Amino acid sequence: MKFIIKHEIRGRLRIHVVQGKMTCAEADTLFWFLDRQKNITDVKVYERTADAVICYTGDRSGLIRLLKSFRYEDVTVPETVVRNSGRALNASYKEKLIAKVLLHYGGKLLMPSPLRAGLVMIRSLRYLAAGLRCIRKRKIEVPLLDAAAIGVSVLRRDFNTAGSVMFLLGVGELLEEWTHKKSVGDLARSMSLNIKKVWLKRDGQEILVKADQIRKGDVVTVHMGNVIPFDGEVSGGEGMVNQVSLTGEAMPVRRVQGQSVYAGTVVEEGELDVLVKAVSGSTRFEKIVALIEDSEKLKSSMESRAEHLADRLVPYTLLGTAGVWLLTRNVTKALSVLMVDFSCALKLAMPLTVLSAIREAGGYGITVKGGKFLEAVAEADTVVFDKTGTLTKAKPTVKEVIPFGEEPEEECLRIAACLEEHFPHSMAKAVVDAAKKRRLAHEEMHSKVEYIVAHGISSYIDRKKVVIGSSHFVFEDEGCRVRPEYRERFEALPEEYSHLYLAIEKELTAVICIEDPLREEAADMIRALRAEGIQKTVMMTGDSEKTAAAVARRVGVDEYYAEVLPEEKAGFVEREKASGHKVIMIGDGINDSPALSAADAGIAISDGAELAREIADITIAAEDLAELVVLKRLANGMMKRIGKNYHQIIGINAGLIALGVAGALQPTTSALLHNTSTLLISLRSMRNLLTGKSFCPIICHTDTPNGIKEAEYETMYGLRQSPPPAEENHRTGAGH
Repeated sequence: MKFIIKHEIRGRLRIHVVQGKMTCAEADTLFWFLDRQKNITDVKVYERTADAVICYTGDRSGLIRLLKSFRYEDVTVPETVVRNSGRALNASYKEKLIAKVLLHYGGKLLMPSPLRAGLVMIRSLRYLAAGLRCIRKRKIEVPLLDAAAIGVSVLRRDFNTAGSVMFLLGVGELLEEWTHKKSVGDLARSMSLNIKKVWLKRDGQEILVKADQIRKGDVVTVHMGNVIPFDGEVSGGEGMVNQVSLTGEAMPVRRVQGQSVYAGTVVEEGELDVLVKAVSGSTRFEKIVALIEDSEKLKSSMESRAEHLADRLVPYTLLGTAGVWLLTRNVTKALSVLMVDFSCALKLAMPLTVLSAIREAGGYGITVKGGKFLEAVAEADTVVFDKTGTLTKAKPTVKEVIPFGEEPEEECLRIAACLEEHFPHSMAKAVVDAAKKRRLAHEEMHSKVEYIVAHGISSYIDRKKVVIGSSHFVFEDEGCRVRPEYRERFEALPEEYSHLYLAIEKELTAVICIEDPLREEAADMIRALRAEGIQKTVMMTGDSEKTAAAVARRVGVDEYYAEVLPEEKAGFVEREKASGHKVIMIGDGINDSPALSAADAGIAISDGAELAREIADITIAAEDLAELVVLKRLANGMMKRIGKNYHQIIGINAGLIALGVAGALQPTTSALLHNTSTLLISLRSMRNLLTGKSFCPIICHTDTPNGIKEAEYETMYGLRQSPPPAEENHRTGAGH
């Protein structure tokens, strides 16, 4: 590929591709290729100018070589990427908007007055028909008001006013439709599948392969807590499948052999062998779009109240028009009231504010499934954190394997890895990774494994029962014991680590010590949330009291609860809500799912369990918890903008009505000012809340989250770059 470097700073390159017109498909291909490169942190491709902005880390010369080697024909892009990218949608709406403006003002300049008047009368029929439909349905709504204003103007032969009103209404409808479809598309793409590897079943064995290697007719095994990657039919096993992502129904459904299952749904209980019927994700994307568009989730309560208020104001506007005419017998003054209404601005600006905030959140790697959840975040006063994978880095490592029997250390680790590799948990991954580092082969030597949520795993090896999991699960639920000769070693287990207990035939065989480092930004994030209005921070974990106390002290939460079960987390959230608090729950695992569902807004970490992400209302990227602060500020900003818009709409339109009744403004001028103010407020509602820019900002990625330079990062996020000193403010909760 030939290109010209137009602008360059450290870590950021703006290039111009030397070619003819860049098509949307070519832009999508270039974006897809660059976005998949490990050293590229952010990329924007502009098809109109054939430009690309690339933010990268590492060697500049390597990036230049990569760009030089790129050829469109060498890159195979999934069909769904091009089809559902949204680039063609944006281009079509830009063309529609430009055409509408040119036709309106070009017609005024070039078209004879009689012809222009005839065209206005023809165009007015659509609005008049909409008004008549309202009358037939015995409803007094905004279309009736628009029809009355346009109809009276046409009857008075004031075609300029009627044409201007219809033009501005048309532009407003187009912008609303464009923003809505773009926001829905962005949201749907963020909710689409992102599965890299699956378990392929072949010759009775499960093989971990890349998802793009799967073909129609293959059989894949989906374990409990994992997402079903493809549409297919159950060929073996039995399970409860959560289909909330497709149906909106949270209750899981039973699936057995012969029944259909769909990509994106999650196996909540059991295990399924799925015969793949389709590997394309287009149908799922379309289903998600339909679900979002039909769902009330997109509407915040303030948005809904604004819409209802808009409809309720219509009769008063009509009554005001009639009253002014009866008092003054002046059609011009009466029209001044009719030309100005509160409803269209309220109905246009409020949804745009919400949808724009959702879109902006997506630019920071935050997926929000509906406006009401942003509103819940803005109103929240209590935040509940899971510990492992949330306040910690979710990158635990095995520090030590302590045997408690005849089995050597490496054999214990091999057995543990064999059991743990099937399940989506950060601790399990740490065990598997430790076995790989030691080059320990762990063939499938066990019988079917049983995963007990928040407890552990149970199976049989050589007809001997093997369990691995928490202390509560191994010693209390399973009744395992420590042999007397190893009691002293057991009492001396290092307290600074989390422990996985492995037992065979009711006897403790090994303890795997795991270190899960605390996120450096956790304490600063909690302080920043308090500054944004959060009054109470709580940490809940299934870990031991000593580990929980140490973490709570370091991050500075107000309360902590140790050794809690999933239902206890959910119960705590419900009690807080019952006492009048707005609660946010943040977690990453299957065990967090009940609490995520119970919270006013459930937030999942993006690399956590699929079930947690499906159930959660909001998903954030796993790289940095500072995104929680960004989310809170976005939500607060959205609510402030909605309130500001409301007051401005009321003030501006009330002033225009008063000036019109006083005779200071002509109806044409009132209509122009009213529609212009509505359009300006709506356009401002589309501006980013944190940066003030009209679309997602192009941010240069360096060493900080979202590519923001260090100084900008500190300003935007309100966080320091170094971990704070340990704090002592904590108290023990009652959940032990």
